[in-house]
Amino acid sequence: MGAAGNAMFWPFLRKDEDPATSVPEGQRIYAIGDIHGSLDLLKNLHERILADAVDLPASTKKTVIYLGDYVDRGPDSKGVIDLLLMGPLPGCDPVHLMGNHEEMCLAFLEQAAFGEAWFAAGGDATVKSYGVEIEGANSGSERFQEIRAAFRRAFPASHRKFLAELRLSHEAGNCLFVHAGVRPGRKLADQLPRDLLWIKEPFTRSKVDHGRIIIHGHSSRKKPERRLNRINLDTRAWETRRLTCLVLEGSSQKFISTAD
Repeated sequence: MGAAGNAMFWPFLRKDEDPATSVPEGQRIYAIGDIHGSLDLLKNLHERILADAVDLPASTKKTVIYLGDYVDRGPDSKGVIDLLLMGPLPGCDPVHLMGNHEEMCLAFLEQAAFGEAWFAAGGDATVKSYGVEIEGANSGSERFQEIRAAFRRAFPASHRKFLAELRLSHEAGNCLFVHAGVRPGRKLADQLPRDLLWIKEPFTRSKVDHGRIIIHGHSSRKKPERRLNRINLDTRAWETRRLTCLVLEGSSQKFISTAD
C-alpha cells in the first residue's frame, strides 16, 4: 500500500478480534463512519484520503463508501449533503448508504408526527442547519406541523432525492457494508431494512459468522472497534471530533482519523 498520511493503526488487538477482510486485487476501499453534520471533519477526512491515495497506480479502483448518518446532532447537516452532492472525490467511485437518521429525516418530511422522536435523536440540529427557526414555534403537535411546513420549504429537492436514493448495503470481496449491522442467524439475502438501519446489541454481541465481515457504524464507540465478524466505524464524530475511515486493500487494514 502507498503512503497513509496520518493513518492510525491498532496493533494491540487480540488475534481473536482480528477480522480477516479481503477485497479484490487492484482495489482500495475507504469506508467512512457516521458523519452527523460534521462538515469540517468530513472535509478534513477527504483531504487525508486524497493524500493516502496520491501514489496509487492509475489502474487502481478507488471506492469511498459512506456508511450513513450524514445528518443530525452536528452543526451542518445541510453542508454535509451539499458537499456529497458536489460529486465524488477525484478518481474515486462513491457509494452512499442510508442510515437510520436519514430514514427519520425522510419520515418527518412526510409526517409531522415523527418530529418528537426525530428531534430527540438530534433532528433539531438538522432543521436549524437549513435555516428553519424552531424556538418560536407553537407547542405540541402544532409545533411540529409548523416546523415541518417550514422545513419542507427549505429542504431542496436535490437533497430529498439524494436521501431517497440511498442504498441499504454494498458488497466488496468478503465484506458487507451496512449502516447498523445484520440480524444474526438470518441469511444476508433475507435481512430486513429495519435491521440494516437500526440493529444494535443483538448484532454487536454476536460472535457468529455472518458469511461476510460486516463493516458498519451506528453503535458509537470512542475508537474503531474490530471483532472477528465485524468492524465498527462509528466514533461519535460530532462529539469526539474523531471521524474515522477504514482503508482496505487486499487483506490489509488500517484506519485514517481526523483525531490523529
